[in-house]
Amino acid sequence: MGVGQEAGVTGTMTADVMAELAALEDPRAREVNEKHGDDHGVNLGKLRALAKRLKTQHELANELWETDDTAAKLLALLVCRPKAFEREDLDRMVREARTPKVHDWLVNYVVKKNPHAEELRLAWSADPDPVVASAGWALTTERVAKKPEGLDLTRLLDVIEAEMRDAPDRLQWAMNHCLAQIGIEHAEHRARAIGIGERLEVLKDYPTPPNCTSPFAPVWIAELVRRREK
Repeated sequence: MGVGQEAGVTGTMTADVMAELAALEDPRAREVNEKHGDDHGVNLGKLRALAKRLKTQHELANELWETDDTAAKLLALLVCRPKAFEREDLDRMVREARTPKVHDWLVNYVVKKNPHAEELRLAWSADPDPVVASAGWALTTERVAKKPEGLDLTRLLDVIEAEMRDAPDRLQWAMNHCLAQIGIEHAEHRARAIGIGERLEVLKDYPTPPNCTSPFAPVWIAELVRRREK
């Protein structure tokens, strides 16, 4: 099969998949998703079932990503090959991922598994776009928890203390997660992390459902440490 034929086959499959996604559209699901900033109406369980049936298809993923459809982008992130993306691809994609769920899945399901994750972490953390910067902080939080060697945790706390209170929502959330993770994972920095959270009061009044842990860093840290020490 030639390149042109391959492209034609993939294009046909993309059209079929888009039709299947359209058939899964549920107005009630869209209403719920839109409350969280996500403009699609596909139940995520059904989306994952579709991805499981399709299995890994990187070319299809590329075509789905290029659509303007949020559900298609989410599906692309489930059927792509994370390690196949170049750094430039991921940098472009994070700037195109403007809805929270697409941004979250891109970082967690793709970028974290890519060999360029560390260089992107460093570049994105300093990016003037707060949504891109939030991706950098999410990658830093991953390192705080799993590979802290080489991280300057004191400096991270300095930056969080100076910038988190006035940061835009998505960036503030990512910095707060990093603050909590430092406090949870690193006992020598725990008192300072809790103190920063108490002074800044970021997400202190965030509505938290019963049986869920508050994202307010002092409460989050205390609860996770308590569970580990049982």
